[in-house]
Amino acid sequence: MEPEDLTDMRLLGEAIALVTQPVRMNYSILGNTDNYLHAHVYPRYAWETSDRLRKPAWLYPDEFWQNPEYLLNESHIELAEKIQAKLEELRRLYSR
Repeated sequence: MEPEDLTDMRLLGEAIALVTQPVRMNYSILGNTDNYLHAHVYPRYAWETSDRLRKPAWLYPDEFWQNPEYLLNESHIELAEKIQAKLEELRRLYSR
């Protein structure tokens, strides 16, 4: 795998960071249960407890992942549009 193969993941992380201002960004590249390589980009925020920030995001309990407040819904449309616009801006900037 060449470093440029990770460009899309890096640009997505940068777009999310510019829009949401996390304290850090976690990247995970996996391929252990699926027959293809895939990546996760997890922004991490100051509102998370310090013990949670030191652990991978997927170690949050199931109740967190099933909480309607955090599930994708109409309240996230504006945020998704902002991230998409920033991602397109970064792609144009870096493709020059």
